[in-house]
Parts: sequence; structure tokens; C-alpha cells
Amino acid sequence: MEANGFGPQPFPELKNDTFLRAAWGEDTDYTPVWCMRQAGRYLPEFRETRAAQDFFSTCRSPEACCELTLQALGMEVTMVPGKGPSFPEPLREERDLERLRDPAIVASQLAYVFQAITLTRQRLAGRVPLIGFAGAPWTLMTYMVEGGSSSTMAHAKRWLYQRPKASHQLLRILTDALVPYLVGQVAAGAQALQLFESHAGHLGPQLFGKFALPYIRDVAKRVKAKLQEAGLAPVPMIIFAKDGHFALEELAQAGYEVVGLDWTVAPEKARERVGKTVTLQGNLDPCALYAPKEEIRWLVQQMLDDFGPQRYIANLGHGLYPDMDPEHVGAFVDAVHTYSRMLRKN
Repeated sequence: MEANGFGPQPFPELKNDTFLRAAWGEDTDYTPVWCMRQAGRYLPEFRETRAAQDFFSTCRSPEACCELTLQALGMEVTMVPGKGPSFPEPLREERDLERLRDPAIVASQLAYVFQAITLTRQRLAGRVPLIGFAGAPWTLMTYMVEGGSSSTMAHAKRWLYQRPKASHQLLRILTDALVPYLVGQVAAGAQALQLFESHAGHLGPQLFGKFALPYIRDVAKRVKAKLQEAGLAPVPMIIFAKDGHFALEELAQAGYEVVGLDWTVAPEKARERVGKTVTLQGNLDPCALYAPKEEIRWLVQQMLDDFGPQRYIANLGHGLYPDMDPEHVGAFVDAVHTYSRMLRKN
């Protein structure tokens, strides 16, 4: 049994470490698979009981993870049905940064998140590893400045061009808040961490290299150092920068064990570009799950052939959509397990 960072109760022993071994770059007997998207937005039984109001159904989505972090910084957040988090008072001027709470206290504001992680880890009973999440600094900044989602991110990008110093100040505040939040998730029971830069695609290579990548690197470096300082075992870290294909090489050298790919990237080309130093994760088009099950199986075979059997975690190239049939999700998972075992035998 493993010690638990929150109290005397030990964690149940992990019975299935295939995902973690693949993340660390070790050989596995089959390809592990998981899907992004929280139950409240996807599983019908959760939607019917309005469990979206409950922590367990909201904290698993990228949008809701952003919401939690930014609430702790003192931003007022409302959840708009079908649209995600909305900020009635977004940051519009440089002086608005003064409204933000000290990032050092963010982790203490999120004790209920850590308790929920510990409870989830206990209830999983070692069946699968538990993955912690957080939004990356640039993605968090977009929510704070735009006041919610946006098709252009024009307000946030305007900050980058007109207020570069203030932008860096805000990105540093967010990084300082994220590091203890992620370390706290591991202390509470998370066995891997994914940082998602959902809005990478709104930045070209130049802006990404200046305002996103340095903070992505800093998060990984500081989280690893803090885990060591706290006497906690290292956990694999995943970076998923949606539409960030222009920075694949840089992301592969940013200090993460796994680089997530969206469905617009050809797996073989991605592997050529990043080499064998990192594990790749992804990248079936989520809409492929609307296809008949037979076609899903064929698409999975093609994807697994392209990625190769090792240093790979199967996933979708983004999250599940609310109207997707759980049986088709099951067909996707089964196809990955079945075909990846066949690949290894051959």
C-alpha cells in the first residue's frame, strides 16, 4: 500500500500500471487508452441527474479546471450552460491585475479539490491510475481577459502586443499559482499530470515561443523540483497543446514525458519530428466516434499502425462530445486493446 499525502489512510495498490509505464517510455504488453472529457458533459446518466453541479462531474474538464484555478485567484466565475466558464468582470486594463489574490494562497483555497482527488484515488481501488489536470498559463490568461471562450482571442492577443510587460506579469502570476496546485494534486493522490494549452492554435510560432512555451517549460521544471523537495515520487507529465503542431519539437524538449497530439497531426510525421525521447498521445478525431463501430475499429488499426507499438498512449485528438454514444466509446477502447496486442504478437 502507498502512503497518502492527506492523512494516515494508505492508497490501494495499483493493479494496472500500463498507462504509467507507457508514459515513462517503458515497453508495454498493449497500448493503454483513455479519453478526455468529464462525465457531466458526456455520460447520459450524469447529465440526467444534473450532476454537472457536483465537483466530480465538473472538475474533469479542461474548462472547469480553468474555472477552479481562476476562482482561487479571486476572479468571479459563472458556468454558462453549453458555453463553459464565463467571467463577468474580465481583466481589461493593467491595473486590473491588482484585483488578483496572491498566487501563493491558491492551493490553500483548493483544499476541497485535493480532498476529492484523494477520495477518487481511494474509490478507484487501484484499478487504473488517476490523472491530475490544469490549464496552462496562456490558456488561463485567455479566459481571464476574454471573459470566457472566444473564436479569435483578440482581447487576449491585444494584451500580448500592446501590454507585453503586463502580459508576462500575469503569466508569471498564473505559473506561480499552478505549481503548488499541481504538486498538491500529486500529494493528494494524482499519479500523472496533464497540462493543457487548449488555445495554443491562436498563437503563431513567434507569440507561442514568447508567451506560452517559457511558462509551459517553467511549470514542468518547478513541479518536478517541488515534488522532489516534498519527498514525493516523480509522476509523468503530459503537455497537450491543441493546434500547436508548429511547436512539436519545442514541446518535446519542454520537460514533459508525454506530448499529446490533436487529430490534425499525422502520427508518423510527429514521430519523425520528436524522435524517440518522448511518448506520444492521441489522436483519433473525436467525431470518428459517430462512425459505425466497424469503421471505428478500422480507424483505430490505422492509427496504431501509424504510431507504432511503443512509447504511445491512445486517446482522441480532443475531448468527447456530450452526444456521443458510450457504446462507440467502448468500441474505440476495445479496438485499441485488441489490435495493439495483435501488433505485438506480429
